[in-house]
Amino acid sequence: MSLLASAQHYFDRAATVMGLDERIRAVLVNPEREVKVNLTIERDNGRLATFTGYRVQHNSARGPMKGGLRYHPTIDMADAAGLAALMTWKTAVVDLPFGGAKGGIACDPKTLSHDELERLTRKLVQKIHDVIGPERDIPAPDVNTNAEVMAWIMSESAASPSRTPIFSSRNATCSFRLRSKTRSMRNRRSGSRLRWW
Repeated sequence: MSLLASAQHYFDRAATVMGLDERIRAVLVNPEREVKVNLTIERDNGRLATFTGYRVQHNSARGPMKGGLRYHPTIDMADAAGLAALMTWKTAVVDLPFGGAKGGIACDPKTLSHDELERLTRKLVQKIHDVIGPERDIPAPDVNTNAEVMAWIMSESAASPSRTPIFSSRNATCSFRLRSKTRSMRNRRSGSRLRWW
């Protein structure tokens, strides 16, 4: 059973137990947006290589979507859609003000150099920058991605004045808001006029 089929199976079981109306089920089972992009980069040896990138934004009813970005040879649209749906349910169950999203690039990062991974990541951001950002969709680390990949995303996002900078890390938005509020309170007490954003 695929990740998407598994997510839909468990959603259907829960919806039946809850007695959800068919109209509500239709809204909650289908993603808001599915993005598929071709990513062509120059390899270190001078040859061109094309990879496929995905981003599925499942539901934003509870707030901006968030979810991992994985680099794996088997990632496809169905996997991304299933994982995005699961992220929607996970954030709802623990009452976080986020929707669910997921995505990735179909590649084997073990066969790519550090520079090739950076070029590939930046190319993905160039292709999907219109649909990601702190108020829309916050990418986070997942399989074969880490803080450095998130830094490349943030850097590429901030490279153009037309793009909204992204702060991407696990639970980054929640912890950033909490730290900012705490710093702001401390700064008010100490008389500091620092700006944190």
